[in-house]
Amino acid sequence: MASSPTRSSRLPLLGGAYQSRSLIAAAQRCVNLYPEQNPPEGTPPVPVTHYPTPGLRKVSQSPTIGRMRATYRATDGKLYAAVNGPSGTVIYAISDTFGWTALGTVPIGLNPLIFADNGLAIVIVDGTATSYAIDMSSSAFGTISATNFYGGTWVTYLDTYFILNRPGTAQFYISVSNVTYAMLIGGTGFDALDIAAKTGSADDVVAVAAIHGELWLIGELTSEIWANTGAADFTFGRIQGAFCDHGCAAPYSLSQQDIYLFWLAMDRQGKAVVVRSDGYGVKRISTHAIEADIQGYNVISDGIGYCHQIDGHAFYVLTFPDANRTWAYELATGQWHERASIDGNGNLARHRGNCFAFAYNQGLVGDYQNGALYVYDQSFYLDGTVPIPRIRTFPHVVNNGKRVQYNQFVADIEVGQTGGNMTSDPWKLSLRWSDNRGASFGNPVIQSMGSGGQHLISPQWRSLGNARDRVFELSWSAPVKTSLNGAWIETTALAT
Repeated sequence: MASSPTRSSRLPLLGGAYQSRSLIAAAQRCVNLYPEQNPPEGTPPVPVTHYPTPGLRKVSQSPTIGRMRATYRATDGKLYAAVNGPSGTVIYAISDTFGWTALGTVPIGLNPLIFADNGLAIVIVDGTATSYAIDMSSSAFGTISATNFYGGTWVTYLDTYFILNRPGTAQFYISVSNVTYAMLIGGTGFDALDIAAKTGSADDVVAVAAIHGELWLIGELTSEIWANTGAADFTFGRIQGAFCDHGCAAPYSLSQQDIYLFWLAMDRQGKAVVVRSDGYGVKRISTHAIEADIQGYNVISDGIGYCHQIDGHAFYVLTFPDANRTWAYELATGQWHERASIDGNGNLARHRGNCFAFAYNQGLVGDYQNGALYVYDQSFYLDGTVPIPRIRTFPHVVNNGKRVQYNQFVADIEVGQTGGNMTSDPWKLSLRWSDNRGASFGNPVIQSMGSGGQHLISPQWRSLGNARDRVFELSWSAPVKTSLNGAWIETTALAT
């Protein structure tokens, strides 16, 4: 059979995850890796390198073994957490040496708890008509009085006021200025007249956020922005023209990073688009592929979002507990990747992080199952004690519909690092491929990544057969430093 000369070429990786609605268009999976643009100075070998997402290094264990519903750094620097236990959710104060002090108990639940403070007291809401307060000086804990108080899904703080949505309505309400714990518990923390409603649309307010000195009222279908006008009857007023035709499909997906708010949006035309604030509007940040995946979940209203930053990279992390999936968006590149952990059955599952707070100069992550408190650590390559799977699927390799003979595949991956529980056996790297355009993959073929110090090892595979449309996939879980530039392939184009 006639064929063309043998050809060697680089198989680059230029972006993040993109599995299209049709795999014949794109089947790129990116799990626990994120792309970073390389600076042009020095002529890097590739424009983009994929780095491993940070590991979870355990720093403490809650006395209560269960889902961590919240971690919160107060304005005085102290850390608080909420952990499910057998008889309720326990609210803890956590010292800088990770000593846990139980302050009180609230009804058990799966949704996050939302905290906010004014430097004097902390308010905690759980989406019901009952909410709670902590005295920041004495650590006293109690239930907020029901006088003129309606609970809330969200609470925020702005210009000396606590601000809450009134669940199931288009209304929001505020506390008295500089309210104290004693006032919150004693029934004088809220005035019956300090309540208002969205005016641009009558849909329910599901979340509130303070950013740039302004108040965002995020509804089910629309959002609008208010500011402190100093009016005598009600101090907040709507900013004229500050209206957005995007609401929220998952109230707890809301999170803030720098000058941006992020959430899973819904409007009158549809749902499941991830957006960030952009002035007085929003900007879509999800891709069609991400949106198609999310819209396929049975439940999306349970989405939980948080933002974190490590080594100069800022991420918005969005987990869907019912679907058992986690997605992450990197702000600098605008690229998405999956985050996943290995469950007790050895399967890929949602990431273990359920909540995040930056406290005591560390990025602290609460586990969704066992009450463990971790630090996001870029130099730690395990989730607690469990290996982290790294998976990268390559773009389609095609040759004008003709078959290609694959003579060699060489992974351009960083090797030779030491660490973890290295034994005499070197770390392993798996390659598998699909010859039906990404619909299914064959069994993995394993190669060595070399032992410590063997930095010039080139994991490679030979005599890989023929295909008209091939998709390669690399995977590994070595608990050592790695990075991926892509691969080289040596091919021979066949005549048919």
